[in-house]
Amino acid sequence: MLNRLARAAVARLLTPPAKALLRLGLSPDAVTIIGTLGVVIGALVFYPQGRFLAGTLFITAFVFADNLDGVMARLSGKESPWGAFLDSLLDRFGDAAIFTGLALYFAGAGDNLRLAALCLACLVLSGVIPYAKARAESQGFTANVGIAERPDRLVAILVTTGLVGMFGLPITVLEVVLWLLLAASAWTVGQRVRAVYRQAREHTA
Repeated sequence: MLNRLARAAVARLLTPPAKALLRLGLSPDAVTIIGTLGVVIGALVFYPQGRFLAGTLFITAFVFADNLDGVMARLSGKESPWGAFLDSLLDRFGDAAIFTGLALYFAGAGDNLRLAALCLACLVLSGVIPYAKARAESQGFTANVGIAERPDRLVAILVTTGLVGMFGLPITVLEVVLWLLLAASAWTVGQRVRAVYRQAREHTA
């Protein structure tokens, strides 16, 4: 949803820094790797300590690399299946680190195993959603549907976690968003399963 609405605007915003990084000699793949490392480090260092605002700001700074590498590839004419594969693969590490960092906090200093389990459930579904699409495409189908695509999930969890850290909002606010995110993610998986099922039936009819 957000991915489709904001793609053009984000590309325009990131074009100047993308050109600057290309002039410095950085490749799109290098930016992809640096961005993922930043997200993973921020999530696993700050979130387990309960430093939600610092962690969110740190992660957000590197999340932009997820779009920056694509802009760099287009500007340099180096778009390739390898780059797309690397970007998609490393996205999974970034997503996993965010939910793992929160789960570690709730399992430790946060002393709330229920929320730790909720974070892990969100982590699992964040991996199932792209897998369903990739598996569908490997079988010749399409599954590009769903109400909770990656940008939607990132915005929801990062904005909420940042606001909890900035204003001292009760953890209940984060719990509510995690439940909503879990429900939206499960619904998205269902949407993709239904889409592939219908295509499979039409294919065999």
